[in-house]
Amino acid sequence: HEPAAFVCAMLNSQPLGFYTSSQLVQDAVRHDVNVRPVDVQCSDWDCTLESSSNGKPALRLGLRMVKGLSEAAAEGIVAARTIKTFIDVNDLLVKANLNRKDLACLATADALASLAGHRRNALWHTLGVDQPTALLAVAKRIEAQPDLFPPSEGQDIVADYAHTGLTLRRHPLALLRAKLQAQKIVTAADLKNIQHGQRIRVAGIVTCRQRPGTASGVTFITLEDETGYSNVVVWRDLANKQRRVLLAASLMGVEGILERKGEVMHVIAKRLSDHSKLLGNLVIESRDFH
Repeated sequence: HEPAAFVCAMLNSQPLGFYTSSQLVQDAVRHDVNVRPVDVQCSDWDCTLESSSNGKPALRLGLRMVKGLSEAAAEGIVAARTIKTFIDVNDLLVKANLNRKDLACLATADALASLAGHRRNALWHTLGVDQPTALLAVAKRIEAQPDLFPPSEGQDIVADYAHTGLTLRRHPLALLRAKLQAQKIVTAADLKNIQHGQRIRVAGIVTCRQRPGTASGVTFITLEDETGYSNVVVWRDLANKQRRVLLAASLMGVEGILERKGEVMHVIAKRLSDHSKLLGNLVIESRDFH
């Protein structure tokens, strides 16, 4: 009934035992929640709710999402901001009493966009700042700043996952969809229009591998693409034959049979394939055998 508040609470309770922050945010976006990025001008330590023009609360990601940033540094940012908004990166450094490591964490997480633009410009700004001495703390410095080329969308997505564990840009598989379509791989959303018993191909980022003790060696895999999730069942014989792909693939392809019972759908795997090379430098962690 209150998806923004529900997801906000779960993000602030991380780490959870099953769903990652990325999964929670991806699902929230698919349920029309307005998710806003980490921003030193707006974010608290925790994720919070903000007002929006449509009357529904928006979800603001908190500084806790920035990998490597301490809670003490985040508290310093919030405390300084309540007095006066930051003018630029140097102003943030002085007022929040941050160090260069804090600034680098914020820059690489794209949390300085409102002060310095895209993450390459932001990181350049952080490399040029120094801890102010008492004499120079109130002095204004005017220095020319280069206008660096922005990262590509793919580079931004890789950096988002590396430094916050998620992205608010397009899902990685949206960038690969043309290549996947050429291999006749359908999306998770397509499954609702496919008949029971039909042989299909699906692919997605592996978000979960489970092998319950009561399942007689059956492995359950959850694959995520830009449209949602596909649930895959891998019987023991196939798991033994393709153990390396089953355990190592980050981007897995599955050829199998769709089984449908009401709204519940599973793909019974007949063959597994590893497409992880298509992700390049992108690293996404899965929850395995918890």
